[in-house]
Amino acid sequence: MRDNKRWRRHAAALCAVALVASACGGDGDDDGAADDGQTATDDGGDDGGSGEIATDVGVTDEPCDNAVNEDNGCIYLGVLSDLTVGPFAPLAVQIVEGQRAFWQRVNEEGGIGGYDIDIDTYTRDNEYNPQTQSQLYNEIEPEILALAQTLGTPPTEAILPDMDADNVVGIPASWWSGWNFEDSDNGLILESGYSYCVESQIGLDWSNENEGEIGTVQAVGYPGDYGGDAAAGAEVWAEATGAEYIGFAETGPNALVGSQDAAVNQVVQGGADVVVLAVGPAEAAEIVGGAAAGGYQGRFMGSVPTWNPALMDSPAAPALEAMFTHVGPWEAFTGESEAHQAMQAALGEGELPGNDGYTFGWIWSYPMKSLLETAADNGDLTRQGVRDAVNGLTVDYEGALPERTFGEGGSDVRTAVISKPDSDEPLRLRTEETGVTGATADEFAYESRCSG
Repeated sequence: MRDNKRWRRHAAALCAVALVASACGGDGDDDGAADDGQTATDDGGDDGGSGEIATDVGVTDEPCDNAVNEDNGCIYLGVLSDLTVGPFAPLAVQIVEGQRAFWQRVNEEGGIGGYDIDIDTYTRDNEYNPQTQSQLYNEIEPEILALAQTLGTPPTEAILPDMDADNVVGIPASWWSGWNFEDSDNGLILESGYSYCVESQIGLDWSNENEGEIGTVQAVGYPGDYGGDAAAGAEVWAEATGAEYIGFAETGPNALVGSQDAAVNQVVQGGADVVVLAVGPAEAAEIVGGAAAGGYQGRFMGSVPTWNPALMDSPAAPALEAMFTHVGPWEAFTGESEAHQAMQAALGEGELPGNDGYTFGWIWSYPMKSLLETAADNGDLTRQGVRDAVNGLTVDYEGALPERTFGEGGSDVRTAVISKPDSDEPLRLRTEETGVTGATADEFAYESRCSG
């Protein structure tokens, strides 16, 4: 199949007339060919009535290796995720599983524009490492139409210039505020839900109203755009409410810093009423448990990637139950929206995923589905055609999130779900309140990225 794709790209480059279905198609006939690197396939899809869809990289007339629809061609999407040694591997493995289930459902419903979707062939482990991410992107780029997942803000930023040059659109497995602005992401990143910056503001508003007045707040997190974004939101909240912001304590994954002892000491010494955490699950447990053992008596507000149900099997479980509140952009796997019902059906009645990474992967996939459908309807599944379809793209999340339109600037999602650790609940997290908004977040002038 790789040889065939490579042949099609070379053959397409010899064409002289654009978008002629009988030319450049894969039948070896070069008469009337086009010199624009495109092919056109007659797949009977809805593209304005012509039945022809232009394609170039990452799309074949031949079916996917494990095709659901043998008469369909194949769209190859890449996945660059943290699958083994990085700080988010437990979540990321489930994110990929959720995406696999999502695209299986799409294929079982007929695919898109006469094509099944394959995300398995070009799934790679980025180890949450920007250098590894760049290497792997360069390896898979010649074979994919777009990225179904690119995990982590720093790894994704590392490949953005190449994505821009290659016209490769991607779905981020992160919530950095920069994804909401074209001057940060070149219009290539299709984010879902709020940003870490807005998340901190919503969570602190809720905590202030429901858990006790907050006089002092501190942030602890990874340096850069994840921790930095959450810290910026905490600082914005403090300034807006008159609370004291006592600073951002930077830490790193245990694989880099060895332990969270320094962060624990800063939390204990700072004594803030609330500490906003923007780290991985293992680091979150170590900080919460260590601070409690050190005499800290405040509360922790955890960003969405800080939670993993396995933490309730750790020595930190009692401290987490007593001191930790989790903020998420949507309901957990057991939610009741159409999207949640679909993912529950896909996994099987009564079954639970390893963690809510599965939910993330499913919900994050809606923008790519909408994008491919729109590009196919436009008759243009080339990379440029897919990129052109981003501006004005409307995405229906089947109720998991409000419908949104890309290209409008700034985040239009400022709602959250508040949860607490609970060993008796599925995935060991109890939903306290859904559809949570906050006055600070609602009034925040979201005109540019918060960090980075």
